[in-house]
Amino acid sequence: MREIRLRFSKTGQAKYISHLDTNRVFSRAFARAKLNLWFTQGFNPHPYMSFSLPLSLGVESLCENVDIKILDDISNDEVKKRVNDALPLGIRILDVYDDFMDCHEIVYSDYVYKFEFLDNEKALEKIKEVLQSDTIMAQKKGKQGKRRVLKETDIKQFIEKYSISIRDNQIVLNIRLLAGPDKNLNPSLLFDTIIRLIDMDYEWKSIGRISLLTKDFKEYK
Repeated sequence: MREIRLRFSKTGQAKYISHLDTNRVFSRAFARAKLNLWFTQGFNPHPYMSFSLPLSLGVESLCENVDIKILDDISNDEVKKRVNDALPLGIRILDVYDDFMDCHEIVYSDYVYKFEFLDNEKALEKIKEVLQSDTIMAQKKGKQGKRRVLKETDIKQFIEKYSISIRDNQIVLNIRLLAGPDKNLNPSLLFDTIIRLIDMDYEWKSIGRISLLTKDFKEYK
């Protein structure tokens, strides 16, 4: 038995597949690919799968990872081919390898946001004002006893660095956020907060995760 990591992209309509359903997609794909996987023990055995950092719904990514334990004596290239042949449109295996980092080494994540407004120039200035503020107060859903409430939290502390400009009639925001099992900012929460604070309706938007990084800003692999 050996443990391998599959790096995959999730783009297009596949960004609307939830993390739970992504788990099911891979479980079915591994079965169709006829991979001999190691199964967990207990009353409800299932193929072992471990995702490094679950992706928010509606966010695309070029750097997702799932670890599996395989019993077959086949090459990583063959695993990649078989699984890609069994996956739906929008999810593709980019690489398969044996030596990889622990998910607790993830500290940062790079995202690219693309916005389009009726007045991009005005929106750009307002977004800059939000990002340059000493605090950025987000509203997160929570519970107070049995009641659901909105709790305010400062998400400025989760932003490492950013750059923003208008390119091809779109506002493009490249931003590095704290990420990982210990501290993690939901990229959709950041988007919702920006839109609420600038008080402008957007015409179109996309969010993509382009890399995961360690504390030393090395690529997480």
